[in-house]
Amino acid sequence: MTAARKTAQKDAKKASAAENRPEDEKLPIGTSIAFGFQHVLTMYGGIIAPPLIIGAAAGMSSADIGLLIASCLFVGGLATLLQTIGIPWFGAQLPLVQGVSFASVATMTAIVTGGGGIQAVFGAVMVSAAIGLLITPVFSKIIRFFPPVVTGSVITMIGLSLLPVAANWIMGGNRTAPDYGSMAHIGLAFATLLIVLILSKVGNAAISRLSILLAIVIGTVIAIPFGMADFSKVLEGPIFAFPTPFAFGMPTFDIAGIVSMMIVVLVILTETTADILAVGEIVGAKVDSKRIGNGLRADMLSSLVSPVFNSFTQSAFAQNVGLVAITKVKSRFVVTAGGAILVVLGLLPVLGRVVAAVPMSVLGGAGIVLFGTVAASGIRTLSKVEYRDNMNLIIVAASIGVGMLPVVAPAIYDQFPTWFITIFHSGISSAAIVAILLNILFNHITWGNSKGQSVFVAAPPRMVREEELAALEDGDHYLGGKLIAADGNEVQIIPTGSQPVIRPARAAAHKQNAAGDH
Repeated sequence: MTAARKTAQKDAKKASAAENRPEDEKLPIGTSIAFGFQHVLTMYGGIIAPPLIIGAAAGMSSADIGLLIASCLFVGGLATLLQTIGIPWFGAQLPLVQGVSFASVATMTAIVTGGGGIQAVFGAVMVSAAIGLLITPVFSKIIRFFPPVVTGSVITMIGLSLLPVAANWIMGGNRTAPDYGSMAHIGLAFATLLIVLILSKVGNAAISRLSILLAIVIGTVIAIPFGMADFSKVLEGPIFAFPTPFAFGMPTFDIAGIVSMMIVVLVILTETTADILAVGEIVGAKVDSKRIGNGLRADMLSSLVSPVFNSFTQSAFAQNVGLVAITKVKSRFVVTAGGAILVVLGLLPVLGRVVAAVPMSVLGGAGIVLFGTVAASGIRTLSKVEYRDNMNLIIVAASIGVGMLPVVAPAIYDQFPTWFITIFHSGISSAAIVAILLNILFNHITWGNSKGQSVFVAAPPRMVREEELAALEDGDHYLGGKLIAADGNEVQIIPTGSQPVIRPARAAAHKQNAAGDH
């Protein structure tokens, strides 16, 4: 066999393998659009929440918030198209939906309220994304500094730090309004929360997945008769419009804001890596370092361009990864259809104005679940962390504790320099810095660690073989080195030689842990 023929056969095998990739399956156009729309509905609440939060923090009008929402939909659609279709060096070519990352919301809010304004947010996003794009080739070398104990702590803090936002929404959103904190606002919020829970309970899977979006719609309908929803300005402005570049002004660049956003970018890179690996496993796709790099570069390129069109950092949406697992629809072109739908929605700012007109108290009721889910995701990640014979427990405790300080006491760093306030006023940034540094200190610099000696090291679990329980009866207990039956008589222990019997002289050492076992 000639060398040319061997080469041709290898190329044919590669082409055949590429053609048979499960993610490359092409469904009928109608089916792809239907499943794509389902992806949009699944992530819609998550993609509109960040511009709502940032816009409200910046004191924007309903019209401006509507423009911000439309811009985020438009850029999210373009980012999704890049990630799913792919071009050389950019795009994982997997069914990943892209949108504004929740990880950046708390930090961007801190930049806005710290005096930088929305322009400083755009500048910080652009610079941090550019740095993120440059470090993607070496990210695999530093990802070891972001194990689950770090990412879990950070994700938990993302959810916890956003709960005050939900509380403000529940009370009406406008602290200067005379009805701020009224029973009407709080009642409407908890009615919306109740609707979310009821819809989540019904047997229909589609309704359950759309429970938050449907609850917002129903809550808004309930608010209309009480004069709590104002849609009078929805038609003020264009119905169709291409997002104007730099509509809110040219970006400004603040060092502290950039450093703070850089931490967020590292978290986003970690989350997207996890999402790429997860969706690859779900669809049965081969995921190597090259594919991960292409996906991360698509994330960062989208984030870099995003502020030009008035949007923020982009990342893969984990809830849509879950949707792929539920529906078993593995085609990336289904998500491509979803990206196209997002682009169309982004060209309709009237939809953004409709969302901006939804009562804040309704959004607050939904926000309890929405933000709480983020925290719960972090807790789920932390549940996978090994706590025995290490210092992971103190890493979690210290990082979340420090991260919660600016959440429960917003004025705690008011006397510190501006750059310090910008970084540490965000619970997410505070938690990330502490978690990363402590992880390096305790898990990478092992000198000085006293294995098993710290009060923060979790004790190994005590276990008894299941078959050994068959010989015990209710009320049996171990006391003073003896096995005592429920009637008070001693039960004879037959030595087997495999384990030393605990005699009374040694029992004191075990009494603290074993006394009372029954």
